[in-house]
Amino acid sequence: MTVLLVRHGRSHANTSGLLAGRTAGVSLDERGQEQALSLAGRLASLPIRGIVCSPLLRCQQTVDPLAQKLGLEPLPDTRLLEVDYGDWTGKPLSELVKEPLWAVVQQHPSAVVFPGGESLAQVQSRAVAAIREHDKRLAADGGDGLWVVCTHGDVIKSIVADALGLHLDGFQRIIVEPASISVVRYTETRPFLHHLNDTGADFAHLKPRESGNEGTSDAVVGGDVPR
Repeated sequence: MTVLLVRHGRSHANTSGLLAGRTAGVSLDERGQEQALSLAGRLASLPIRGIVCSPLLRCQQTVDPLAQKLGLEPLPDTRLLEVDYGDWTGKPLSELVKEPLWAVVQQHPSAVVFPGGESLAQVQSRAVAAIREHDKRLAADGGDGLWVVCTHGDVIKSIVADALGLHLDGFQRIIVEPASISVVRYTETRPFLHHLNDTGADFAHLKPRESGNEGTSDAVVGGDVPR
C-alpha cells in the first residue's frame, strides 16, 4: 500500500507566529483554502481508497474538497493529532526560542518532553502505529492501493524518519511545508520514500499498474522493488 502524507494547508496560526498545537478552532486562512482546492485537483484522479486525518479543524478543512470529489468520508484518528505541546501551546515562537528546551528540540528531539505535554518519541510511536494499522486495514479490504493521511508537520516528519530508518534525533533535517505531500510505500519487508515535501508534482505515476503487467519489473541493483 502507498500512503500520501498531506500536511494541512496554511492556517491562521502559521502566519500569527504562535504555536497553535491542539488549540481548538484554528482554521485555514485564505491561502490555505486555496491549497486545499489545489490538493483536490492534484489527487482527485487517483484511485484513492481511503482518507484518514487528524481531528483538528485545519486538517479536516484541508481534505474536505478532496473527500467531496472522491465521495469518501474522512476518518478521524486521534493518534494523528498535533503534538501536545503542553504549557507551550498558544505561546509566541519569539518567546519559545529563548527557552533552554528549544535548543534540545532542535538538536536532540528524542530526549524532549514538552512541559505539561508529551514527548516527541511518544508522537512518533503513536503516529507510526496509526499509519501501519490503517495501511494493513485498507490492504485487507482490497489489496494494493493508495490512501491519504492529513496531519501535522512534526507528525509527518516523525513518520518519514521512521520510514527512512532515521533516528528521531535527525528528524529536524526533514522539511514538510503546509499543503505538501510526502509519499511512503509500505511493503512486507520495509517502507520506501517516493516523494518528500512535494508541492507541485503530478501523481499519476502512483496509480496501480493495470492487470497484465505483473511480469514487468523496475527492480534495480540499488535496492528498488517493483510496485
